[in-house]
Amino acid sequence: MSESRPERPAIEPPVTQKREFWVLIGYAVALGAFGAAAALIFVGAITYGGKWYSDSHPGWFGGHWWWVVVAAAAGVVVGLVRRLTRLPWKTPGLFDDLQTQHVDPALAPGIAAVSLVSLIGGASLGPEKALGSMGGGLGSWIAQRRSLATEDAQASTLAGFAGAYGGLFSSPVIVVMLIMEIARPGGQRFVKSLAAQIVASSVSFGVYFAIAGAVFLDFYQVPPFEYEDWQLLAGIPLGLFAAAVVTVLIGITAVTTRLFDRLKVPDLAKSALGGLIFGAVGVALPLTMFNGGDQLKVVLGGAGTFGLGFLIAALVAKMLTFGVSQGSGFVGGPIFPALFIGGTAGVIVHHVIPGVPLGLAFACLLAAVPGSLAAAPFAMVLTAAFLTQVGALQTAPILIAVITSFLTMEGVKYLLVSRKGRRRS
Repeated sequence: MSESRPERPAIEPPVTQKREFWVLIGYAVALGAFGAAAALIFVGAITYGGKWYSDSHPGWFGGHWWWVVVAAAAGVVVGLVRRLTRLPWKTPGLFDDLQTQHVDPALAPGIAAVSLVSLIGGASLGPEKALGSMGGGLGSWIAQRRSLATEDAQASTLAGFAGAYGGLFSSPVIVVMLIMEIARPGGQRFVKSLAAQIVASSVSFGVYFAIAGAVFLDFYQVPPFEYEDWQLLAGIPLGLFAAAVVTVLIGITAVTTRLFDRLKVPDLAKSALGGLIFGAVGVALPLTMFNGGDQLKVVLGGAGTFGLGFLIAALVAKMLTFGVSQGSGFVGGPIFPALFIGGTAGVIVHHVIPGVPLGLAFACLLAAVPGSLAAAPFAMVLTAAFLTQVGALQTAPILIAVITSFLTMEGVKYLLVSRKGRRRS
């Protein structure tokens, strides 16, 4: 009598050999097309609506006093639109949406409308929050309507983000890396999310670029510099300086948000006051207005003409206007302002230490500040490499600066959490 052999467990087929995977890829194509259309309309609207800023002078008091009226009026409209759309005063931030891999579809129209008014009104915020809410919101809505499993629903949401950002950044590679680093999907979700994001961002990039002829985040012409071994070590203090800048930025944002929360006035008055403040700062320092993309080109181009005091004032004022914009009810993203803050900090480093090449300091801080703020170091290294067009060797000190800044900020977070835990116990 022969012994029966134990049955081998059935081997589950790969994710790519399941029907659900290809259905998700089909949704990713649709989300990419939608994201490109949404980005073209939204970016076109804020570009056209922000033309009132074009006749300014970048130096001290180069703005016009009527800007204060425009910014305050934008704050009033922000408050009214919030009421009309019933948008809560506190909504999840961009990084919260990516980490939870879910966007409430009901909030997306209100966020997009308020962000549109905010960015046209000159708030120191970026378009990535509104576009992410539209794309991610549609991805979450599709998941709800089609009753997708949790993994597929989260992948659909991230594909919506990728589709919305395909034409915003310089390359689909940056988009995918940015989302994957912040969201960090694990298990089988990794393959699904990665594939869906690549498809969505590629479709979006192709459609956006074919129509617009360019991406929203353009290149920065930095002076070329030769790679030398000492630059690797220089990346460490540059990264530590970036972490200090991010710490100040977070502190200013927390303080301004707390002050606005404590004001015993209607929310509409808070938004009007916020517009009044960043409008007045913009009159004195016009480079602090809007998302900072075009303004950073001016800073880089005038690196040899702007004084050190002016650059420091512009850096601190940009942090202040970002914090005021966030705390007073305006809606927008933090990545584009962080790029301005990082790039300006790099120009300051070159002013203080002329031996550090401008291209090196600019590229390192351009990547390290948003890289540690968003906890997406590798995406920001790629961003700096694409935007500045530095050589392959020159990216090594950039990577060291970003990792130094990232690890420093993560260490600070660990110490703060540990301290809170000891206080509670």
